[in-house]
Amino acid sequence: MNTLVDDAKQHGSAVGLSVDRITINGGKPLRGRIELKGAKNLVTKAMVAAILGDTPSVLKDVPNISDVRIVRGLLEVHGVTVSAGAEEGELILDPSAVETAHMADIDAHAGSSRIPILFCGPLLHRLGEAFIPDLGGCRIGDRPIDYHLEVLRNFGAIVEKLPSGIRMSAPTGLHGAKVSLPYPSVGATEQVLLTAVLADGITELSGAAIEPEIMDLINILQKMGAIITVDTDRVIRIEGVDKLDGYTHRALFDRNEAASWAAAALATDGDIFVGGARQAEMLTFLNVFRKVGGAFEIEEDGIRFFHPGGELKPVIIETDVHPGFMTDWQQPLVVALTKAHGVSIVHETVYEQRFGFVDALVDMGASIDVHKECLGAGACRFGQRNFQHSAVISGPSKLSGADIEVPDLRGGFSHLIAALTAEGRSTVSNVGIIARGYENFITKLELLGADFELEA
Repeated sequence: MNTLVDDAKQHGSAVGLSVDRITINGGKPLRGRIELKGAKNLVTKAMVAAILGDTPSVLKDVPNISDVRIVRGLLEVHGVTVSAGAEEGELILDPSAVETAHMADIDAHAGSSRIPILFCGPLLHRLGEAFIPDLGGCRIGDRPIDYHLEVLRNFGAIVEKLPSGIRMSAPTGLHGAKVSLPYPSVGATEQVLLTAVLADGITELSGAAIEPEIMDLINILQKMGAIITVDTDRVIRIEGVDKLDGYTHRALFDRNEAASWAAAALATDGDIFVGGARQAEMLTFLNVFRKVGGAFEIEEDGIRFFHPGGELKPVIIETDVHPGFMTDWQQPLVVALTKAHGVSIVHETVYEQRFGFVDALVDMGASIDVHKECLGAGACRFGQRNFQHSAVISGPSKLSGADIEVPDLRGGFSHLIAALTAEGRSTVSNVGIIARGYENFITKLELLGADFELEA
């Protein structure tokens, strides 16, 4: 069985999804209300941060997604007790018995996740050593861990590459460092934060990512007793402290999921109220959504996204780090852009291989050409490296039902949207991958009136 199918089944089974295919009868508008929980890109890192505390932590609004299950398993094999709290989506994480885990146990729980690399700093503080296996993740571009390892070396870690994985130790403890990121990487910023808070001395991180999920992680660490300042020039300074306590925190909503359902409303001529979504973190997306021809209404408890009628308009989008247009937003929105009257351009500057998902859309009737050249406002770091990182979408196109195989998380949800939009029947395989970041997406499709059948 190929790795993609294995990954899909693993992620699906982790959240109780017993099917790997869904057959959709398209052409029906999605209408109704769905509710969001915490952001995948924050919750999983917050769970890791609990290792740093001397007392238990309480994390609220944790979604039932497979990435959370993976991190929970990794915490438990390291001796962290994870239990359900009083309310739905609440986890209590007790790190009082943290211990070294066997490589085989780590590998079994990690699967294709890249989250184990973020365990290293906290484990080096607590145990003086850490082990990680080879790392996986969505196939959307190069995400090397070498920079993570170099960052840890800067803090004083000794890194040994073994046939079974990577072993790290800190015989003299970890010490503050001066770190400069060549690109505002979210993962590298998280690595520095989780390592620096208990390191001896001051750490200065320049070129840091400042996404809302990063800021919420900083909020959590500050609640635990960390001293962290964020300057306007993407410089973060962390003064190491001797100890941290546990935290109680309600996670930031998942703005990526909110944008995905917004795109689904637009593509299907629908009307979806996304409970828990907030305006501030989605400002850039909302501007583009309105330019395309979508409409939205901001309420205290969420945002209503709907197609107000009339023709959709073409746009030019360039993905970027926050506060730019998120790379995770472009894939679902591309499906809606196939219905726009005119030519849209999407220039991807964050991941170099994020347009693989458009092959299925082309098979369904979309007119999309992918180019190696930079077609945005200017050249980017992928421009001279022969990566197909610019897409030209000509519309409107009528999509027809097809058999589709999910390639990755956001691309997979985009394929769901395409199937919901298309005329006729579509069969989407490997839907378990979507369970990595979309809680109860099957139930949500039911709530929104989608016409579909599940296949084992």
